[in-house]
Amino acid sequence: MASQTTETRVPFLDLGAIHDGLKDELLTAFSALIDSGAFVNGPAVGEFEDAFAQYVGTTHTVGLASGLDALRLGLIAAGIEPGDEVIVPANTFVATLEAVTQAGGRPAIVDMSEIDWNMDVDATEAAIGERTRFLLPVHLYGQMADMRTLSDMGERHGLTLIEDACQAHGAERGGIRAGVSGRASAFSFYPGKNLGAFGDAGALTTNDGELADSVRALREHGQRAKYEHEREGWTARLDTIQAIVLLAKLERLDGWNEDRRAIARHYLERLGGLGDLELPPVARESSPVWHLFVVRTADPGALAESLRRRGIATGRHYPDAVHLTEAYRSLGYEPGDFPLAEHHAERVLSLPIFPGMTVDDAERVVAAVSAFFDGG
Repeated sequence: MASQTTETRVPFLDLGAIHDGLKDELLTAFSALIDSGAFVNGPAVGEFEDAFAQYVGTTHTVGLASGLDALRLGLIAAGIEPGDEVIVPANTFVATLEAVTQAGGRPAIVDMSEIDWNMDVDATEAAIGERTRFLLPVHLYGQMADMRTLSDMGERHGLTLIEDACQAHGAERGGIRAGVSGRASAFSFYPGKNLGAFGDAGALTTNDGELADSVRALREHGQRAKYEHEREGWTARLDTIQAIVLLAKLERLDGWNEDRRAIARHYLERLGGLGDLELPPVARESSPVWHLFVVRTADPGALAESLRRRGIATGRHYPDAVHLTEAYRSLGYEPGDFPLAEHHAERVLSLPIFPGMTVDDAERVVAAVSAFFDGG
């Protein structure tokens, strides 16, 4: 007999609760936008770019249509050539590799570290070869990679470093904020991100004015002035309506990140020692923003089903290591090439965490996880 579905008591993400307090402000701004007709490259785009650059700590932000656009155009503007190798982690979302291949490069994958579940710095150094031109670390789940070590490595080997900060808005490690270490950094504003738009959106941050100008041209069909096309480009602009949403949310981002940290602390304090459950590590001097709270267990499907029956929603991020996906079989990697990332992908489960989630909600999750491991 199929198990009975319980009404969800703790959602995986509650965007409605996040947006309730913004509704009147946004509707007023949307009404003004309709009256102005400035739907493309309206004033709010520049206002958001200035505000986000100040927030991250860079001199430039270029608003774009997605985080993938930020990665791809950042690589192109930084001078990637066909066949250039870009070192990427095996534990990441597929967009990291998409950006490399779509820009003409070749991903050179390295295994993850158990210290932070990000790119292993020793494996990265060992992977540097004659064709290596870029390092592309990912700040996965909201915890930064070891940017101090990777930045030093890039300088020693003459490599360009591009950050994938798409899940790390406001994260810090060792006194360094996500988005400032590389020649350029990419952020995603997909609705479920810590800073989310009302659709697809992204941005590139940089201290390199020439690179920023190049990306601005690339997002506009390769033109710096109307109908003056210097190179082939894309339609990759940040829509005005998304800039309006992001401006309204940016001033609330630090508070929302603190909400996530409070839930993460509760999980870390209350979930330890349950069965074979492995909790996410927090690297030394790291201040994650907990875009996701990912745990590991031998049978994540069984745990997810048990939580579902108790009204707790969960997710899987990401159930297949990228080198084993059908899209990237042509790279020639085989099962066993990156054992830590493969083991990790088989065991991951993401628990609810979002702004406005209460400690009582978190305790319901803890109770449901405890019941599973107690045999309930």
